[in-house]
Amino acid sequence: MKAVLYCRYSSDSQTENSIEGQLRECKDFAERNGMTILSSYIDRAFSAKTDARPQFQKMIKDSAKCLFDVIIVWKLDRFARNRYDSAHYKAILRKNGVKVISATEPISEDSTGILLESLLEGYAEFFSAELSEKVKRGMTENALKCKWNGGGWPVGYFVSDEQHLQIDPETSPIILEAYKRYAEGEKIVSLVRWLDEKGIRSYRNTPLRIDAVGRMLKNRTYIGEYHHSDHIVPGGVPALIPQDLFDRVQERLAKNKKAPARHKAEDDYQLTTKLYWNSFCQGVI
Repeated sequence: MKAVLYCRYSSDSQTENSIEGQLRECKDFAERNGMTILSSYIDRAFSAKTDARPQFQKMIKDSAKCLFDVIIVWKLDRFARNRYDSAHYKAILRKNGVKVISATEPISEDSTGILLESLLEGYAEFFSAELSEKVKRGMTENALKCKWNGGGWPVGYFVSDEQHLQIDPETSPIILEAYKRYAEGEKIVSLVRWLDEKGIRSYRNTPLRIDAVGRMLKNRTYIGEYHHSDHIVPGGVPALIPQDLFDRVQERLAKNKKAPARHKAEDDYQLTTKLYWNSFCQGVI
């Protein structure tokens, strides 16, 4: 039998070791069962809750070429953690004469095997849903304690060991100065250049662009508001920008947002008052 291997892990926190372990056990299974491995399809940092996995989709497409007979996975949850996706893609594979086999979950070919496989797939989906619920509960608990729930944090802060935002003594004075400069009339384009000269970078260590500086000037975290989803806690974060300065910046942002439209409406054009529509001739005079 000709076989291909499909391996997957779901998050960046997992390492290549998890893929290597899956490959090793799948290869051992193929050798014990006299199967010839043609190739491997590997999706790194992709969840099986979705079918939007590049190598997975390539494998399904390749199955129509009749190049292989079986797909070996370490466990069935590597293939899918969604019962609908599992049934849908296995039906496509069956049509193409390809079967999915688990290297570590012995499933018989009889009616008992059908029941066992459905139970394993149902458990995989249950485990995925339960894990998602636990993560949401954990994030809600963190939010109640005003802890940072991950992702990028605002420039001028850092995340402490206790997961709280704290003011960065090195970058915070520059962010405060940027607010003052904008409130006094400096343009965002000029601020972008100035911040770059000061060596200010995002949490990903990339230069700040115009859109990033625009968001920075609107970020209410700087006045001490903690935000997570719909959970807002005034004073939940150390304030970096005084309220009056923040308000002046918002006023100028709002005024500048309206300015282009107002200017456009007041523009005079060369043919203004010189053109009108003649309904009789159905044309422009």
